[in-house]
Amino acid sequence: MSFTNPGYKIPRRSVVGHEGEWVKSFDPPKESPPTPELLNPTNPVPAFVAATIPGATNLIPFTQRLHLMHGTDLTMWDGRKLGFFFIQNPDVPESANGSFPGPTVRIPRGVVFHGEVYGHGQPPHTIHWHGIEPTAMNDGVGHTSFEAGEYTYQWQPNHIGSYFYHCHRSTIQHFEFGLYGFLIVEPPDAYDPSDGKNVGGYPRRTAANLSKYPNFPGFIGGNLESGDPHAMTVPYDVEALWVIDDIDSAWREQADHAHQTFPKMGDEPGVNDDFHENDSGSYDFFAFHDYNPDYFVVTGVNFPGRIGSTVSIRPGLTVPAALNSGVAGMQISVNARRNQTILVRLLCAAYTKVKVTFPIDVVVIALDGRSLGVPPFGRYNQPYTVPAGKPIEMSTAQRLDVLIRSNRSLSSFGQIEYRHHLSDAFLLNGRIPIVIK
Repeated sequence: MSFTNPGYKIPRRSVVGHEGEWVKSFDPPKESPPTPELLNPTNPVPAFVAATIPGATNLIPFTQRLHLMHGTDLTMWDGRKLGFFFIQNPDVPESANGSFPGPTVRIPRGVVFHGEVYGHGQPPHTIHWHGIEPTAMNDGVGHTSFEAGEYTYQWQPNHIGSYFYHCHRSTIQHFEFGLYGFLIVEPPDAYDPSDGKNVGGYPRRTAANLSKYPNFPGFIGGNLESGDPHAMTVPYDVEALWVIDDIDSAWREQADHAHQTFPKMGDEPGVNDDFHENDSGSYDFFAFHDYNPDYFVVTGVNFPGRIGSTVSIRPGLTVPAALNSGVAGMQISVNARRNQTILVRLLCAAYTKVKVTFPIDVVVIALDGRSLGVPPFGRYNQPYTVPAGKPIEMSTAQRLDVLIRSNRSLSSFGQIEYRHHLSDAFLLNGRIPIVIK
């Protein structure tokens, strides 16, 4: 059996007249279903952002607004312009035109999150909250759930850690084109100023089990059922976000408009759509397996070099508070002092093979949003040390949280090695400054 000459035909019900149901997409959908069992949101972060970021608003109380856009060019390190799809937070001026990656969403554990999502233009979009465990209607997995023009997602996070959100409509393309952002679940009191802490700065806390690592001060054990918001957490003084990505410029050239990779509707949408009429001639753009990146970035910053090179980004690079849920000082290039606890959050958004190497021992405290050794999983895993110079292999969509603490000065680099996903050929070695002084 082949795609062009199948041995049998699977009958499918047309979606005509049922566009609002939970079915495979209709291009474009005529409506989005209402959010079932809509609860009152309790997320304090949008109000905090409105109160601390100049010009920011909170149009819908306690609600994070995210608009998914398309058709924006970014200038790469060599002056070349490439098309990207952007995510915008319309409540924040710095995100009015979108950003790459999308704005970092931070949220305290246990609050009711509402995310009002709007897909600009056509085709439609979704948001999948990767690693969160919402109801099926709020999971945002394209093709198996509805694909929204406008929808209010709701969920309640139960585990402190590192996650991310991304469009799941045409996942391979939309994710690669930039429709994603980082998602951080923090302790329940992270945005509560009642104890006098600076909720928009550092130190902050994250989940960890460091009972066997006394060199990290401030760790609180206990149990999660105690009601202590800091149970099984550790404070950190410096936070860095490394979003590792690669870009295939040929994909941009072949997809010269937003509909390029979407089917032409037949007279029975969802049954006899034509998936090939939009092919751009000899390119045959639907061969998504043909992926050969030629640009490489970390948290939206270009590694300024061609294939085969070893290059560095600048020191002192940070993520603006307006794009980090109001929290100032999140770093890309690491700049810390001796005897400070440094948390590096890594997200592999690349399709290539990736190896991350640190110039100093690091302690891995979490994988994919779950803290190692923290109940209820403490019987099955524990934090572990990765020695300096030993590569950490990462794959697409994986997250990794590591802690660093040094009583010695250091001026070196973390390194990200990109290798081709099929041939294993070396592509680029990107260096990120790490300075402890």
